[in-house]
Amino acid sequence: MKIDCKLLLLFLTFSLLSCKTDGKLASQEIKTENPSVIQFSKKSFNEPFASEADFSNSVHLPEDQNLNIQFKLKTPLVESLQKLAPTWTNKKLLQQGNFQFSFFVDNALIYTRNINQGAGTEESKTKQLKHRIPLMHPERIDYWGWYLWLRFNKMGGGQDALAVGNHNLRIEIRTYLQADELHIGPILATGSIEVKVEDIPVDPKEITFQPIEANSNFELSKAAIDTQRVEALNKKIAQNRFEAITSIVVLKEGKLLLEEYFNGATRDSLHNTRSVGKSFASTMMGIAIEENYILNEDQTLSDYYNLSDFENYSKAKEAITLKSLLTMSSSFDGDDDDYDSPGNEENMYPTDDWVKFTLDLPLNPDKKMGTDYVYFTSGVVVLGDIIHKSVPGGLVSYADKKLFHPLGITNYQWQFTPQNVGNTAGGLQLRALDFARYGQLYKNGGLWNGNQIIPKPWVNKSLSKLIAQPDFDNGYYGYLFWNNVYTVDAKDYEVSYCTGYGGNKIFIFKDIPFVIVITAQAFGMPWAHAQVDDMMENYILPSILGK
Repeated sequence: MKIDCKLLLLFLTFSLLSCKTDGKLASQEIKTENPSVIQFSKKSFNEPFASEADFSNSVHLPEDQNLNIQFKLKTPLVESLQKLAPTWTNKKLLQQGNFQFSFFVDNALIYTRNINQGAGTEESKTKQLKHRIPLMHPERIDYWGWYLWLRFNKMGGGQDALAVGNHNLRIEIRTYLQADELHIGPILATGSIEVKVEDIPVDPKEITFQPIEANSNFELSKAAIDTQRVEALNKKIAQNRFEAITSIVVLKEGKLLLEEYFNGATRDSLHNTRSVGKSFASTMMGIAIEENYILNEDQTLSDYYNLSDFENYSKAKEAITLKSLLTMSSSFDGDDDDYDSPGNEENMYPTDDWVKFTLDLPLNPDKKMGTDYVYFTSGVVVLGDIIHKSVPGGLVSYADKKLFHPLGITNYQWQFTPQNVGNTAGGLQLRALDFARYGQLYKNGGLWNGNQIIPKPWVNKSLSKLIAQPDFDNGYYGYLFWNNVYTVDAKDYEVSYCTGYGGNKIFIFKDIPFVIVITAQAFGMPWAHAQVDDMMENYILPSILGK
């Protein structure tokens, strides 16, 4: 379904290249020469340019909802880039460089961002001197400055640096050029504003540790939990510092330790966790193989489809394995992180046959099957179709009989493809407690109440590090499961997990006895997953690990 990479790609369009925020600027910096002054305005970005009378030297948070910056360059941006590479053409300069923004709070460098080369128009970079950039705006706007502020605030440490109290915020604007090494130009513009941050009032009931209600169908854990840290997390959720969180469930040794709901959700809410549903396709594939409805994951597409009936036929396409679709390494020309990719999922949804859409795609000659990871939702739709046509009664009926019924899960909802097949791209909706059951099933090695629901070897392969994810730190992929590491108090904790658009997660820890579910609706927000990482490392894990 509308997966995580969609938000990643939307954000790439506006603002993405990152730069280390270790307090030092990147190499090859040219010395500063008389930078322009950045002026701050609290006028709406929908109104005309601010005049001198509109400029402000202070902003109050969260009361003020608009904040823009204005500055006038001495020469257009491209001429400043030219100083970094005098022999380059304007076209090459604009393909390799743009503005760099640095945010300082109380004279400490908090965040630096190299703005994506595609942000801003060609005219604004080659002719424009006067610039106005929105940072804060009460509604979402498709402007790279708005996303930049979100990244600074939500993902770059700005929210913590701008704690309750009085602060000085300074912004420095340079140019950068990515050649063989990163080149940084002089400061083009700089300015500061005083920031007064007030605590956001919330109802104390929203902060209080939520006791577990009766009839959860879980044995309750008697393990210790740091309720003060949980309440600190609850306060941030209530203040929307962690936004759109709907539930948190923690199991320890299979027993219910924490169960909390937010933003109108309850125990009976069905959560649309988007691509979390992909992992269920892996589950059903493993069960179908165990019951001999599918031979094994090394079978090829040619075992199930007459590929010569589809467009872009090749012998290499016949060799695509189920395993490569399970590990997102099939070599189809489909990349959900690239809107220009022929196989991007957004091109699939409007069609009337998603399987045909996928099998019509060409292969990417630059990708090696079984080695190169590329997130490819359409391939998981094909897996669902293969399961559906292979098992008795079809995918949905088979999943109910072999997975949901044995786990005691009765309240759930599928979404469907145009062919009325259960949609394995995502969108399978369950209660948070039932997502936790699913996670605990994997923690148990596929065993539930003495019954081996999923073969243990399949569980092990699913959660293992089969394919490296080069764009993710410590990232590896198994059979439609992700792998990562969280660090708390200088100690690493390996985790396998399901993940879905908006910040939805099921965490299955490897060496500690926890399964953790977080559901959220931060759809389209670039910080959706980063805020979950923050919650895990700074609040949830410290509250349950003990000293």
